[in-house]
Amino acid sequence: MEIRDLTPEDLDAALDLRRRAFGPLDASDIERWRKAVLPVLGEGRYLGVFDGTRLAAAARLRPFTQWWHGRPQPMAGVAGVTVSPEDRGRGVGSRIMRAVVERGAALGDAVSALYPATTAIYRAIGYEHAGAQYNVRLPAESLRQIRPSGLAKLRRMGPDDAAEIVSVLHRVHGAARSSGPVSWDEQTWRLWLGNEDDFLYLADDGFVVYRWRGEDMEVENLVAASADTLRALWSLVGSASSIAREVVASVAPDDPVLWLLRERSVEEVKQRRWMFRVLDVAAAVERRGYPAHVACEAVVTVDDPIRGRGAWRLEFAGGSGAATSVEESGLTLTVNGFSALYAGIPTATLRLSGLMTGDDRYDEALDAAFAAKPYMLDYF
Repeated sequence: MEIRDLTPEDLDAALDLRRRAFGPLDASDIERWRKAVLPVLGEGRYLGVFDGTRLAAAARLRPFTQWWHGRPQPMAGVAGVTVSPEDRGRGVGSRIMRAVVERGAALGDAVSALYPATTAIYRAIGYEHAGAQYNVRLPAESLRQIRPSGLAKLRRMGPDDAAEIVSVLHRVHGAARSSGPVSWDEQTWRLWLGNEDDFLYLADDGFVVYRWRGEDMEVENLVAASADTLRALWSLVGSASSIAREVVASVAPDDPVLWLLRERSVEEVKQRRWMFRVLDVAAAVERRGYPAHVACEAVVTVDDPIRGRGAWRLEFAGGSGAATSVEESGLTLTVNGFSALYAGIPTATLRLSGLMTGDDRYDEALDAAFAAKPYMLDYF
């Protein structure tokens, strides 16, 4: 078997794998999938495992921006990992995922994330559970009761607003010091904003994407940098309460809308877990944001069976970090453990789960530097 980049001629075979792995797609979904995939074929972001001329497995590396403590960096979003049913159990999935890790690093992405269908295969490649997409179910009437100030101006948006959407996300997540959210590239946003079944509204410092889902409303994305825009957008969604009984919304775990509701008691929250991996320790540390008041250092060894084992001096000050190669240290993290630490998982959790061992003198400093509540609003 060999691994190579997919070409336009391979898309029918890739679509067949996708159908066998995830079920059939309707004609509109197939057309949208082709439009999303074609532009990245020449960028080395769609890999396949071939048994002769037959496609046995495939995986795509989507080019995202991801924020960590309010600082954006490029991220390889792994999607469409499919293995032909007759090739499962032969190590083909592990083989293509190892290639994905190497390719992501070669493309300059220092971090990667994915939504797993199963944990074991991705954990074996160095990915670890880090955060979730939080979907909360709320009474539509409770959102209608959020009174807008009237100061935020909303307008309908479409494909030509893709660049503005990206700009808004940079402002919102930077100001909120968000950890985990992602943005599609401008080209993909242009594609998604052309969906005629979605309701799309834009303000100067926020936007919302929502739609009907059966008898309920579904909020896919709602971000706002100001209280006026936040109230205006959620009130807009709640205006459907004369028809819709409930709203299912993707939110941050501490989303301010939850503090605008008049009543809160029992909330139904569905968590869709995502996994995370550091591909390049030095670049990932340098590109991340950190609490401005933290000034400390730590020496750690990261054991990565794919990218190599190395020891690093981590230094944090003024909201920035740096990693310098040093001699072996007494504190060791698997790459899974370092990836989880990077995402804000406490050192106590990492030690008890066996992802971190050795000298504990730096534990408090590491917890302070990497503190985060990671989440995503988007599923991919």
